[in-house]
Amino acid sequence: MAERKPKPPTPAPPVSTDEKQAARRSHWKPGQSGNPKGRPPGQSDITKLRASIAEHVPGIVERLVSAAKDGDVQAARLLIERVLPPVRPVEQPQPMDLPEGDLTAKGQAILDATARGDLAPSQAAALIGAVGTLARVAEVDELARRVKALEENHGKS
Repeated sequence: MAERKPKPPTPAPPVSTDEKQAARRSHWKPGQSGNPKGRPPGQSDITKLRASIAEHVPGIVERLVSAAKDGDVQAARLLIERVLPPVRPVEQPQPMDLPEGDLTAKGQAILDATARGDLAPSQAAALIGAVGTLARVAEVDELARRVKALEENHGKS
């Protein structure tokens, strides 16, 4: 018997750009669900669990408060962690006189103030970053002045 060779797949006809655009337009619209008959909102396991606990919350909180008042440290910690926001350090702005002159002198003044304890290290880091940015701006200004001078001199020749 002769072996039969499988036929190569028939190539799909070329799709025009208009057909591609029409196919894209027929997809879901913004805000339209991909599965409109899917699970309705509020029917997840988490939502059901929260609903079953919700009616008991006042009693639970009341028992936690009484346990905390009776000296239960874990109950007190749980209440405080959930009710009070964490305390974060806040750095007060520090007035500082920077010397006139070049940026190096300004940077040195910032480091000196940090070494004396007049300025927090994080504030000093922010100020040094600002001085560095100012240095880049000054470089651009200087380059612009030089280009302008060269163009004026070249135009006069």
